[in-house]
Amino acid sequence: MVAKENLRQAFSLRLHNACDKAGIRVRGRAVDIQAELKRRGVHATTTAIGKWLNAEAIPEADKLRALARWLGIRAEWLEYGEGEMIQPEKAGDLASEPSNVLPAIQPTRLYRYPVVSEVQAGAWTEAVQPYEPGAEDHFELTDYKAKGPAFWLEVSGDSMTSPTRPSIPEGHFILVDTGLAPQPGDLVVAKLDTEEKATFKKLVSDAGQLYLKPLNPAYRMIPIDGNCRLIGVVKEAKMKL
Repeated sequence: MVAKENLRQAFSLRLHNACDKAGIRVRGRAVDIQAELKRRGVHATTTAIGKWLNAEAIPEADKLRALARWLGIRAEWLEYGEGEMIQPEKAGDLASEPSNVLPAIQPTRLYRYPVVSEVQAGAWTEAVQPYEPGAEDHFELTDYKAKGPAFWLEVSGDSMTSPTRPSIPEGHFILVDTGLAPQPGDLVVAKLDTEEKATFKKLVSDAGQLYLKPLNPAYRMIPIDGNCRLIGVVKEAKMKL
């Protein structure tokens, strides 16, 4: 009995550790896990998931493998604690495509940046005070030290929701660093001349032509031809608590 309790406790600690590093919120974690497993075709109740998180049970093999794929870790490490959490040679394979967004890690020093609206983000480079009075009181924390003025933006819509990683669904916060020069492969925030609001997309290059590419394959790429302004590079994404 003691041995089983120890195994469940060790598994729970590894699961929480992986969720922390992936930026999965603590409050409502079971709900988030259930939603992701359901999206992957794996059924689990929040009660069962709560038992995994509270060291009362260990998931079955199919659920454990789905958890490992979602969190970008080795299933053997998650189940038994064997070897590395992430294969060193596969550490760059957490996303199906190159991405400049890094999983959250435990911070050593925290920085705070304001949360702005899509309209405010679109006008970021046009105003001395790009957010409305009072908005500067709404901050989110991170351990990332920005190279220039930075802000958080809440994602709206499903154009950046993907069946594979990276996927940044509606309701997530993204951290935008305006001090970095966007490069192909970066996730960026841009302002199209035809839109009042800023848009969040992936910057890609094809045959010398730049595009804003949604991660959701149901949306079309937007060619860049002097019709938009790149505001900044997205350096972090996290679930809104």
